Amino acid sequence: MAVETSLPPASPSVDPRSGFCHETKTFHSLRPAAPLPDENLPLSAVAYTLSFLPSPLPSNSALIDAGTGAAISYPEFVSRVRTLAASLRSRAGLSKGDVAFVLSPTRLDVPLLYFALLSLGVVVSPANPLSTAAEISHQIRLSKPSVAFATAATADKLPSDLPIILLDSPRFRSFLSTAALAAAPPPAEVSQSDTAVILYSSGTTGRVKGVVLTHRNFVALIAGFHAAREAAEAPTEGPSVALFTIPLFHVFGFFMALRTVALGETTVMMERFEFGAMLRAVERHRVTYIPVSPPLVVAMAKSDEVDRYDLSSLRLVACGGAPLGREVAERFTARFPNIEVVQGYGLTESTGGASATMGSEESQKYGSAGRLSACLEAKIVDPTTGEALPPGRRGELWLRGPIIMKGYIGDAEATASTLDSEGWLKTGDLCYFDQDGFIFVVDRLKELIKYKAYQVPPAELEHLLQSHPEIADAAVIPLPDEEAGQIPMAFIVRQPGSSLTEEQVMNFVAKQVAPYKKVRRVAFVSSIPKSAAGKILRRELINHASTIPASKL
Repeated sequence: MAVETSLPPASPSVDPRSGFCHETKTFHSLRPAAPLPDENLPLSAVAYTLSFLPSPLPSNSALIDAGTGAAISYPEFVSRVRTLAASLRSRAGLSKGDVAFVLSPTRLDVPLLYFALLSLGVVVSPANPLSTAAEISHQIRLSKPSVAFATAATADKLPSDLPIILLDSPRFRSFLSTAALAAAPPPAEVSQSDTAVILYSSGTTGRVKGVVLTHRNFVALIAGFHAAREAAEAPTEGPSVALFTIPLFHVFGFFMALRTVALGETTVMMERFEFGAMLRAVERHRVTYIPVSPPLVVAMAKSDEVDRYDLSSLRLVACGGAPLGREVAERFTARFPNIEVVQGYGLTESTGGASATMGSEESQKYGSAGRLSACLEAKIVDPTTGEALPPGRRGELWLRGPIIMKGYIGDAEATASTLDSEGWLKTGDLCYFDQDGFIFVVDRLKELIKYKAYQVPPAELEHLLQSHPEIADAAVIPLPDEEAGQIPMAFIVRQPGSSLTEEQVMNFVAKQVAPYKKVRRVAFVSSIPKSAAGKILRRELINHASTIPASKL
């Protein structure tokens, strides 16, 4: 993970237009070099992030609560992080290597908590507060936390034997008292190779996996963002103001929390997303950009409500989490010609940021996920032959570089099948590079369904459906949906004599999974098509679904 990965090697076989090396069959980043600190230098992701802030600290707010208007300035933010870290050491007994499970909706305390924990070398493991108790139990078995941070509304989902600190309690408020600074022992040294975060992803198949990301992963990601800003054609007037509609437990929200601080920006946070409230926040706080998932781009392009608000401050929407269709992007741009739509691609396993478009010219490259991020290399590999392919050819995207995960916690088999011996991450996505080095994501080789940027593994829903006494067999596929991107659709084979209905099937699943995993369409069939080896032939079902009238779904 050395600095050299930020630039293509000085070789005549590297095409300066596409970044493709004809000798190694590897694509190199065309982005500005992002010099990285020596990987042996003790350095936490937080120390590196804060090192970019000027002295004196910026005068703009670091965080603003969109609902209440409460704000935390940059001097207050840095002071509170240090105080909270001291309290967590001296009063909560947390130290380097401990794991802290975080189960909370978006609130101002959460970025403070993340920064404080990371600065101590405590591993942060945030989870979706909408997850069921069973799902959370599985995540806790993976990460083995010594403490959980929750709210009064989420704490009852946690096991009774896990110590819990409530973010909305007087005890946590007292942790922000400056008296803690004097009592705290000195923190342990944090190495860049130390685990920083365990985030939850379904990987390529099966149940949820714990993705291990290091401080070095985030250092490299932040270095790339900073280098990109330094190379920007024209600096913006005043600090940027970001509105977070994305959850902080998701890799997109997590790395954006670090990025906005590193760049000295203001973050406006919404505890509960509501479309009208988002528009009011843009108007009230003069928001300049919003990280979003595709359904929000669709809503803005189609809603009449946007005309009731002054959105003139908005310069950019950064779309990630799932592919954004060309038609949606064009519709959005036609309605908001002064707002750039930046598209990006990444996985939890790549610390979120593998590629993105930059600038107004690149944002016109509709359908593309942009160019490869600084410090990354890529290959397009034929899934059948294993051959590395040139520009214009489709294959599985492999990635390598300092933002690639350490592995899946407690799952050596899954790690070995996803990361090869040379450090290449097999993304499971069918992609190609064009002659200008832009990545296009064509389809997913893996079987995950992307519902509003959430990952839904079909196998998990299939196992659940097959547990129903009146269901003989089941298969789940992604059904295209303009609002959500994809929705889970179930094909059901009833047991003989059963009169099971679509509503009963959907209710059965809904009671046992988080809301984003719910089955939203059902079709009853006489059999599930399978290969000789018993593997479900999903492509046949996807093709069949496209022939069924919507009213019958």
